[in-house]
Amino acid sequence: MTGGSRLFPASPRTPLEMSPFGGWGLLSAFLALLCCTGSGEEAFEVRMWPEQLMVESGESQVINCSTTCTQPNAGGLETTLHKTLLEEQAQWKLYEVFNVSQDTDVICHFTCSGKQESRSLNISVFYPPKQVLLKLWPTLVAVGRSFTIQCRVPSVAPLEGLTVTLLRGSEIVYNQTFVGTTLSPQEAMVTHNTTAHREDDRHNFSCRAEMDLRSRGGDLVHSVSDPQALDVYEPAQDNQTVIIITVVSVLLFLFVTSVLLCFVFGQQWHQRRTGTYGVQAAWRRLRWAYRA
Repeated sequence: MTGGSRLFPASPRTPLEMSPFGGWGLLSAFLALLCCTGSGEEAFEVRMWPEQLMVESGESQVINCSTTCTQPNAGGLETTLHKTLLEEQAQWKLYEVFNVSQDTDVICHFTCSGKQESRSLNISVFYPPKQVLLKLWPTLVAVGRSFTIQCRVPSVAPLEGLTVTLLRGSEIVYNQTFVGTTLSPQEAMVTHNTTAHREDDRHNFSCRAEMDLRSRGGDLVHSVSDPQALDVYEPAQDNQTVIIITVVSVLLFLFVTSVLLCFVFGQQWHQRRTGTYGVQAAWRRLRWAYRA
């Protein structure tokens, strides 16, 4: 038909023209659909502050959850602790958690364009050195003699990062830094033997316990014992020798004197006894002569 629309090709060897919605067009449309679907899920991050956290047992702490998503659908903080939402905006929420008594994890999460991201934070519990006990013995010591300084820090954890320092005034006598990963509270003890000096009685002794938690999200915590004084005296060695010699001399003199007195009294008693016997013998001889 001349001038009409052609439904079939004039020749069977002439192919149909490729429609824009044909094979290549369908592939392009499918790829475009995938691209548009992926672009709806924006890449975003979830952040928490602080990034590390160490809390004293029984204390509360403020935690901030935030996201880079401009319009998040939902978000919050998941924890087994009691929590309160203090304040919030579209991209952040500020919480306070209470009564942290053991190590625990908290999770911050946000949902953006149907995709959820989260971040976790480990809260560690520490027991600060609230009590530091110092002991000196003996408390009265001679110059040049040894004495012992002992410091105890009960119920403290973790031991790692704990430094106990023994002080004479402001001078460091001895210090010890502990190691260990035990998180349960225990006693730390430092014992040091030293020699007494004449100037020791002019200074007070004390003990300082310092816990450095800054590398684990905490602070520098310290406590100091009550000061104690040491009584130091000079040993009077020459006077002691004189006293000992004097006492021995007196005792020896008394012993010799008592021996001499015993000898003298013995001789006198013997002479008196001998004289009494002579008088009695002469009297008896006179009586016998008279009778004769």
